[in-house]
Amino acid sequence: MWVFGYGSLLWNPGFEFVEKQIACLHGYHRSFCMRSIHHRGTVADPGLVLALDRHQGAKCQGVAFRVASENVEATLSYLRDRELVSSAYLEVTLPIALSDGTTVDAVIYVIDETHDQYCGGLPLTEQARILSKAVGGRGPNWEYLYNTAAHLAELNIVDADLQWLDREVKSMRGE
Repeated sequence: MWVFGYGSLLWNPGFEFVEKQIACLHGYHRSFCMRSIHHRGTVADPGLVLALDRHQGAKCQGVAFRVASENVEATLSYLRDRELVSSAYLEVTLPIALSDGTTVDAVIYVIDETHDQYCGGLPLTEQARILSKAVGGRGPNWEYLYNTAAHLAELNIVDADLQWLDREVKSMRGE
């Protein structure tokens, strides 16, 4: 089984894997389009977390993790507990292009555009304001942004919006 990571799975997969490769998913882009009321914000003051938002012609580079067959059930159980806590993500299986040139099907968590936590289309300036202040059960929202941006940079994956948000939130926080 392959799992596609594009946000916190990049720097905190939390499951055993036997291989990882840079991969590309077509038809979706990485976006802070989900209000976080558990991990990086609260119901009273939601934060934002990354999700894959469907857009024709879009693509998202991330990391594909290959899970050994004996660990598939445990990995799926772990991922479902982690990613489906509020039902704002949908678990889907989609084809991804691996950096070695092969295409595989991967388990991927995408945003449910009908869910009340979906907030696609927020201006980047509004995203930065929220990211700079929100705090949830897993810590400050800016920490999530910084970790993701740093790991994308380490992997040489360019995401212009995330790079802009990283710089803007650091500026807003006086860092």
